[in-house]
Formats: sequence, C-alpha cells, structure tokens
Amino acid sequence: MTLQPLDEPIRSRRNHWVNQIATHAIMRPDRVAFRCKGVDTTWQQLHERSEQFADALARRGVGFGDRVLILALNYTEYIEAVMGINAVGAIAVPVNFRLTPPEVAYIVSDSGAKAVVTDNLLQPLAVGVAAQAPDLSTIVVINGQTADGVIGYDDFLAEPGEPHAPLDIPEDTPCLIMYTSGTTGAPKGAVLSHANMSAQALTCIRAMDLGADAIGFCTSPLFHIAGLGSLTPYFMLGGKTVLHPLGAFDATEWLDAVEAEQASAAFCVPVQWQLICEEPTVKQRKLALQALCWGAAPASDTVLRAMADCFPGAFNVAVFGQTEMSPITCVLDGKDALRKIGSVGKPIPTIQTRIVDDEMNDVAPGEIGEIVYRGPTLMSEYWNKPEATAEAFHGGWFHSGDLVRQDEEGFVYVVDRKKDMIISGGENIYCAEVENVLFAHPKIHEAAVVGRPHEKWGEVPVAVVALVEGADDLTLEELEPFLNESLARYKHPKHLVIVPELPRNASGKVVKVELRKQYSA
Repeated sequence: MTLQPLDEPIRSRRNHWVNQIATHAIMRPDRVAFRCKGVDTTWQQLHERSEQFADALARRGVGFGDRVLILALNYTEYIEAVMGINAVGAIAVPVNFRLTPPEVAYIVSDSGAKAVVTDNLLQPLAVGVAAQAPDLSTIVVINGQTADGVIGYDDFLAEPGEPHAPLDIPEDTPCLIMYTSGTTGAPKGAVLSHANMSAQALTCIRAMDLGADAIGFCTSPLFHIAGLGSLTPYFMLGGKTVLHPLGAFDATEWLDAVEAEQASAAFCVPVQWQLICEEPTVKQRKLALQALCWGAAPASDTVLRAMADCFPGAFNVAVFGQTEMSPITCVLDGKDALRKIGSVGKPIPTIQTRIVDDEMNDVAPGEIGEIVYRGPTLMSEYWNKPEATAEAFHGGWFHSGDLVRQDEEGFVYVVDRKKDMIISGGENIYCAEVENVLFAHPKIHEAAVVGRPHEKWGEVPVAVVALVEGADDLTLEELEPFLNESLARYKHPKHLVIVPELPRNASGKVVKVELRKQYSA
C-alpha cells in the first residue's frame, strides 16, 4: 500500500486519533488533554509535540509501514510518540517493560523495528537489545542522560530540519502492533488499525456512559491494550486523562490522586478495587467518580458489594476481551453483576459473536463452545505469521480460544481456555511459554504448568515436573536464577511439584485435566 500526498478534502474525512488530536488543537487548544505527575499538556501542545516527533522520525527515514518500539513507563511523551509515529504512517510497537532481554530482542527481530523510544530506567535494556539489532538505529530516551548513539526526547523534538510531508492516512492503516504471549513460546503481534481504535472508543463511551467532560484516570501500563484502549474515548471526545505513575499499587495514593484530580472514570483490576474499598478514609473522600470499571480477573460478590457500598452513586461496569479485539468484547453492567456473578457480561452490540463446537456448529444455550468474533474492532492479522493468522480466522470468524457457555438471557461465562492461559494480577501467562523454559533446565525431564487460584492475584502458575534420572531434588529457590534469564518474574511458577512422571493419554499428550484436579486446589 502506498499513501497518497496530502489531499485536504480526503484527509478531513478521516476519523482516527491523529486527526482527532489535530481537531481538538483547533477547537479547544488550551484545554488539558493529559496530566502526568502534576504537569498539564494541552491539546495544542500534544498536537505540536507529536508533529515534531513525526518530523524527527521522517528525517531519519522512518515512514509508512515502518515499526517503532516503545519501551517505557507511563508518560505523556509515550502518547506523543505513538501519535508522532502514526502521523508518518508508521506503526507503534508498545513493549512490556517487564520482559527479559531475550524476550524484547525477539520482538525487535520479529517486528523489524527501526527505532525505539525508552526512558531513563529502561535505557540499559533498550541499548543492550539495540546493540544486537543493527537495523534499530535510533534510540530516543525520555528523561534520560544522553550517551553515544542515544538522544534525549526533548533534543529529538528540537532538532532543526524540514518537517515531514503531510499524508492522508486511511482508517484501515495499521497503527499498533500489540504483542501477546504465544502458546508455543513465541509471542504474536496483533496488528490493530486506526479503525479498530475508533470502534473501541465508541465501545468505551457506550459501556461507561462517558460525556465530553469526563476525566479519565489511567493506572494501566500503556504497553497493554487496556491502557491505550482506555484512552481512545478521550481522544474522540476531547476529554482529559490523568496518567497515574506506575509502581506498587497504593490505595491511599490512588484515592488521593483521584480526589485531587476529580476523576470521573477509572479502571482497576478487582484486587485493586478491594484494596481501595478497604482504605479507611474511602467513604469520607470528596470524589467525583461516575464510572467504576474492572476486568482482567473475576470479582467476588464481596468486592462487588464493597464497591457498591463505597461508591453508591457510581456506574459499575465490568469489561472482558482480548488484545486481538482492541480489546473489549463483553460488558457486564453493575446492575447485573451480583445477579450474574461469574459472568463476563453480554457481547457488545458493535461486534458479532457465535459460540461454536470444533466443526463451527452453533451450540445450544448452556452448552460449552468456543466464542468466535467478527466486527470493526477485530485485528487484521498476526504480524509476520500467516499460518497463525489463517488458523485464527478459519471458518471466516476469529477464534478467541475461550471456551464459554451462554445462558438463556445472553450472559457469557468463561469456563476454560483453549490457549491454556493463566491470568495473574491482570497479566496473561501462557503455560507453554513457561514450560519451554522449564524443559531447558538440566534437572528437568518433563514439565507442565497449570493455574492455581490465589486470593490476591486471581491465579498463579504451578509447575509440575519430572526430574531426569539421577537428579535428587529441585527447589524453587534453585530454579529462580535459571528462570530469570528467560522469563519475566510475573511468569515464574509460584509452586513446584515433583512427580515421577506426568499423566499422558493414549496419544502421548499430557492430561492437564488430571493435573488441574490434583494441583489447582
């Protein structure tokens, strides 16, 4: 695909976040778009700085279809960089900053990135990975010390030179590649378009009943689609978003910030809402919260009742989905949360869903099948993986990997996951990825990973292993240094069970149903 030179009449019809920011810069230039660590950025400033970022990228040869990594904590500069990348028709690739160097290096290689945006904390990781990737020629550091081959973010924006040539960017142009952990150990990059993100904005506006004066409060890391996805309604409406610093969650700090900013909408995982509701001063606060949003893990009836008690005037809504769907696919309104405890809600009206068996036949209400999707929020493909894309889209629908049942009222309940995924503290952990690392340990003959319920994190991984002949014992403490080399810490097994051998069926496959029965309690 080749982008055409700027044609103003055509460009004026485009509906994507680059144009939305440009429009707000004209219509409400002095209104605050983002607030981060007490610093305001107006819509005009956001537009100007993202255009300056685009100019600097273009002067380095980054253009339509190229990929630029972002490996950083949450800053307003993160948003500016995404918009600047998209303004030249390039694709932003947010990266989980908890990943190890080999994991980041894989994403660099797979995406073929030409530049990376990082920050002072993560600069050593970015520089180390770039040293092994000759095509990764530009390293831009937010709030960092410049060094050989590294340029500071503000210096990058201030460089003299010609501006980039304005482009007409169609809505179906890819804007993000969001990498998800792969069931076979290799992550897959979900390619999301501008149209996907605009459709996601409408979903959020409807689900949370947001208006133009809404003030969003973002605690999710921007490398998650839950982070960037939560910003889309504010890009469309011209509202304000407060970026809360990342780090260990502190309910008192969270409430202090929400109260000071008079935020009207916020997303937290259930364990965070539980801590917020347990904070001694929560009911004495002068809060403006109108929409409480939760997801990524189930919420107990205790947490739901506490939320209703602490925030009686707020609209309570749960969201469910996956990266490939931008991400929301189902919404559970607060009025139904206790009545339908355990449900992820009903499919949103802007997408189409079916629940099917292995032959793509629809199953009856109450029966278990895989939920499959079509619609405007659906990704176009997995980057560089045509076979995985074909498998995911076989039969003309996107296969989620989630096994669900749907009751007579249309409420969906997730009962298992074909992709064998564990959700721990809102993070996806794919068992096969952890198993592949365990297999490489010299004392381990075979391994399987299953999830175990955890009061705080929802689930944690349990490793069930058989040792090689002659190995006397193995402990988690002994295993930790080995795992640190290849796996982010949140993926590490929290329990280790040693067995003589793993249970297998007649085909030689490990019977994980038996392992879950024995070790998931």
